[in-house]
Parts: sequence; structure tokens; C-alpha cells
Amino acid sequence: MVGPLIVALGGTASSARDWRTASRESVGIAPDPAVVQDAVVQVYGARAYGWRGAFAVHTWISVKRTGAPQFTTYEVIGWRYWHSGEPLAVRRGAPDRRWFGAEPEVYVDMRGPEVEEVIDRIEAAVANYAHTEYYRTWPGPNSNTFTASIAREVPELRLDLPPTAIGKDFLENGSVVAQSPSGTGIQFSLFGLLGIMVALEEGLEINLLGLTLGIDPGDLAVKLPGIGRIGVRD
Repeated sequence: MVGPLIVALGGTASSARDWRTASRESVGIAPDPAVVQDAVVQVYGARAYGWRGAFAVHTWISVKRTGAPQFTTYEVIGWRYWHSGEPLAVRRGAPDRRWFGAEPEVYVDMRGPEVEEVIDRIEAAVANYAHTEYYRTWPGPNSNTFTASIAREVPELRLDLPPTAIGKDFLENGSVVAQSPSGTGIQFSLFGLLGIMVALEEGLEINLLGLTLGIDPGDLAVKLPGIGRIGVRD
């Protein structure tokens, strides 16, 4: 629990006090569709709102087809579930908006003609997502469960979600074994509460009650609860 405490005291998590006035403005890190005509796929994450930000990030997937005038973003949102019973949200517009004050970062950025096929697979995976009528903040299924599920269906993304993506280890349909979200290894998980992952992209991760500890030898990095990933590349 030291990691989340450090984040909370250090101000890394979103400090917005009211979600109604918290910024949802673009931070200007996404390509401009008017300039970049190629197909684009991006995966983003930002610290969750409020006290949850000391522990976790919220993640989403954005796509733009060749010549499209704007991005389409897919994400799962707890507030939508609690108000309408449908957590899956699809929105158009800037993909790099702040998550209620928290600045997003990019985990995946793919561009080019070959990305059109990747978008096809992403859209198919979104349509087949198993938890479109259910949401649970901890241990899942939540927004990170959704992003990890799509990544497993589209291994071309090679998505290495941060250890703060709590819910990424909650497997669909009661499964206890699956490929890692990056598609480069395998993981064992009991309802997202206890598990282990070994993969070329993610390295070694141990999940205990949704909190992740790990090492990534390929990038000389360690993964810590709350704090996230600390490595040479970072």
C-alpha cells in the first residue's frame, strides 16, 4: 500500500475536486485528422478520478480510418453503467482529452495503410465484448478489463498495460488461463484477485488483490502498485 500512498501524497493522481468542473480538454498529443490522413490506432490511459487515481488508471482505445475527419473512441465507464446499465461508450472527437483533470499518456500508436485491418479487428472485438451489461470497479470487469480484452483479440497492438491498470487481469467467461494482453505470453488469474503473468512484452507480473508487482527485463523496468512502471525507457 506504500505505492498508492506515495502517489496520493505526491499529487500525481488527479486533484480535481468536482467532476462537473474538471477539465476534459484535449492535451494536443493526438495527430490532427486534417493533417494525418493515414489510418491511426492509439491506446490511452490516465489516472482515475478522485481517490481511485492513487491506485489505478482509466484506459481507452481510439481509431481513425484513412481520410476520416475525426477519431472514434471506445471505452467502458462506470458512471454510464450506474446510470443506464450500459458501460460501453462510443464517442467521436479528440481522443486525447483529459480524464476529468488527469493528463493522458499514449501506450500504443500505430499508423499507416496496414492499420485499416487492425481497426477492423478492434471493431469486431468491441462488438463481441462479453461484459457490455455489467461493470464492477474492483477487481473487474471495468474499463481496463475492456481494453485488455480487446488487446488479447488484436495481438498486433502488443499492448503492455501499466501495473496501475487494475482490472486488466480479470479474464472473461470465468477463464483462469489466457494469453497476456500483449499477445506475447501467458497469464493465470483467479477473478483478477490472484495471478501471475509471464510474457516477452510485459515481463513477469504478480497480481495480488488487483495490485501488481513485476519486473520487465527487456526494458530494465520494475512495476509497482500505485506508482506504476519505472524503467530505463521511461
